[in-house]
Amino acid sequence: MAFGTAVITPRWLYVLAAATPATFGDPVLWDETLEHIDPDRVQPGDVAGIGIHTGNALRGYAIGRKLRERGAWVVFGGIHATLYPEEAFERGGAHAVVKGDGDAIWEQVLTECAAQNPRTIYEGGRVEGRQLKPARWELMPENAYMWASVQTVRGCAKHCSFCSVWRTDGQRPRQRASDAVIEEIVELRRRGFRFIALADDNFYPVSLTDIRLAERQGNQARIQQLQAMRAERFELMERLAELPGDLIFFTQITMEAAEDTAFLDAMRNARIKGALVGVEAVTAEGLKAVHKNFNCSGETLIEQLQKFRRHGVHVLGSFIFGLPTDREDTFAATCDLAEKAGLTFAQFVMLTPFAGTVDFDRWEKQQGDKPATIAGIPLTRYWLIPPEQRPKMFMPHPTMSSEEMRTRTQAVWDRFYSFSNIWKRSRCTPNLKARLAFLFISKLYRQMYASTGIATDSARRNRANNWARWIAKFCLRLFQANPMPELRVPEAKPRNVHETPALEPAGTGLHVISGV
Repeated sequence: MAFGTAVITPRWLYVLAAATPATFGDPVLWDETLEHIDPDRVQPGDVAGIGIHTGNALRGYAIGRKLRERGAWVVFGGIHATLYPEEAFERGGAHAVVKGDGDAIWEQVLTECAAQNPRTIYEGGRVEGRQLKPARWELMPENAYMWASVQTVRGCAKHCSFCSVWRTDGQRPRQRASDAVIEEIVELRRRGFRFIALADDNFYPVSLTDIRLAERQGNQARIQQLQAMRAERFELMERLAELPGDLIFFTQITMEAAEDTAFLDAMRNARIKGALVGVEAVTAEGLKAVHKNFNCSGETLIEQLQKFRRHGVHVLGSFIFGLPTDREDTFAATCDLAEKAGLTFAQFVMLTPFAGTVDFDRWEKQQGDKPATIAGIPLTRYWLIPPEQRPKMFMPHPTMSSEEMRTRTQAVWDRFYSFSNIWKRSRCTPNLKARLAFLFISKLYRQMYASTGIATDSARRNRANNWARWIAKFCLRLFQANPMPELRVPEAKPRNVHETPALEPAGTGLHVISGV
């Protein structure tokens, strides 16, 4: 769906642009959130790199077939292509698929396509932090994105049942050096961005619990490794604090960070003012169901969430409905907790068996050898079902119907993002102008992630889409800042681990990378 304006820059497009050797020229980039691709721009012999995730795989395959018909070399990548490479060949007209990271292998893909001899599968693997490419932001269209994005670490050590990150990106965090991160942020501020998402799988890759476990095991090598990673995090945040004071950062982090007040204070000093925290469930039983026992529940959960706020970090809490332990009163109880904990934003998603997750594996087995079909497509390949016929929920619940859960989930969104509740939460802003901005941003978030996502009525979805487009254009102006072309990169200060706070192609040469 093209809105004409997007919230956050699609980082991978510009990273692959950086991985494209100069001998191939500048790639032409398409982000279909902004505008649908124009196939007439693609000529025989061009290389079309198409990155897909499960939600947009069907659209990506349609583009791939169309571009292959025009004589382009079609190469698929991304999380979904890594998990299901055979689909890209069967349905997307692919000549090749890149599995894993594209930072290091993309040059080889282009070279072999130019020689008209690409292999079918390229194993990109998991590149180390020092190999992660900085994005080529100079290729970005002006006035298209509200927030920029910079990655500081890939991978997550957790193993949540609903998440595929730890399977695709690995459980060993791979951190970029602070120099590379700061240089990229400075470039973005020069271009007029002051709101930047630190687009990490988990910004808090080393917890105090991890270090204490290594200490109990007497594993000195592990202790030193974890302490070095922790020191690098603090070094990065110290350097973020030295950047212009109007820069605002947002990231994704686990609940465990609430126990690490030194880390939260460093986040505040670095102006990391917001974080998406995966709460998921409000009961101990629900957390056990999603393999997230390291989270807490009940009043303890409220206290932990409030710690973020007291240390200057606003929380976007993420909750999942549809767990086997959920009951009718779970929905209201979850909203009560979100309000009582003082969450600035919240999202309420319905349990979905995303490809590559433990939940999907379990659900697929339950469907048996002959799963139900829709439009001739097995339900276990729901992403191939036309969107207008695709169910909103797939996993059966022991006490509630799918429609009942969808309706109750929509009601929670409606309550949390009512005008009165948004206005109450807007008190966290410094002035009336900021409160009005908060109101619009909250409504945009609700329209884009609830009304356009879980509503079943087509008229309601269309109205929501139109509202989202209008609000997005208005919000874009709120986030824009004057460029700072003369901004320089602050020098790094030497430090050591002991200074860390104590533990507590051919043809025309055109390369089309389509972000669908």
